[in-house]
Amino acid sequence: MSRHSWPSPTAPYARPVTSSNDEILRLASADNFRDVAGPGYATHDGARVRRGVFYRSNELQLTESDHGAIADLGLRAICDLRSQGEIDHHPDAAIPGATWMNFDVSGIPMDEVAGLRDRRSAIDLMDRVYRSFVDDARARSEFGGLFRQLATGGPQLFHCSAGKDRTGWVAALLLHISGVDDPTIESDYLLTNALTAGSRARVEAEIAKALGAEHVEAFEPTLIVDIEYLRSGYEAVTTRYGDRATYLRDGLGLDDTTVATLRALLRDES
Repeated sequence: MSRHSWPSPTAPYARPVTSSNDEILRLASADNFRDVAGPGYATHDGARVRRGVFYRSNELQLTESDHGAIADLGLRAICDLRSQGEIDHHPDAAIPGATWMNFDVSGIPMDEVAGLRDRRSAIDLMDRVYRSFVDDARARSEFGGLFRQLATGGPQLFHCSAGKDRTGWVAALLLHISGVDDPTIESDYLLTNALTAGSRARVEAEIAKALGAEHVEAFEPTLIVDIEYLRSGYEAVTTRYGDRATYLRDGLGLDDTTVATLRALLRDES
């Protein structure tokens, strides 16, 4: 996998936000950062998902305080799912002790977004993005590489640009591997919309200013997550592989040992 030189953090200063009991870290400058385990989701067989192993985020354009908060996690690796163009435009802040790795998965094609004029076309585009996670050979190869890297052990962080689609797909699969049920996975996936409401409102204001308020509705489906998108990916899995276990094995090339290792890392059976 390719490597990219680290820049120095340059974002404006802000303080991280945490829950009242300080157990769940929230970052002001990476609003979709969170622990994949959530609060320690229950699995269908009575275990819990172990916190502090895998983290997910949007791009790491970090304030000084948030940079320190992430550095304190002791991350071994930062796994960046963005394209080289996305990386060049917004390179990650360097995290001491963490090796940066790139697993290049195509996200939303921005040239097509620019031409959107109605909401249905935007939803169809997002459905196609999620199906590509299953149908595109390069995406499968890169996702497979990412999962093999995660199986080397935590703590690790993976992310894309907004932390919602490529990152959301990986997080959903990790929770599935750990034994979390689909309603919980879907609820966790939809947290993106709540966590990023403020930054999304700013983007929508910019769209309205640049193109007119009537364009916000057409663009909005590309700025959120929707269960329809996730289920489009699942439907592609069913069509091509039959189930997610076979997608992981035959699509992503993960052998039984790798999947079992991920499952053991993710689960707290105590």
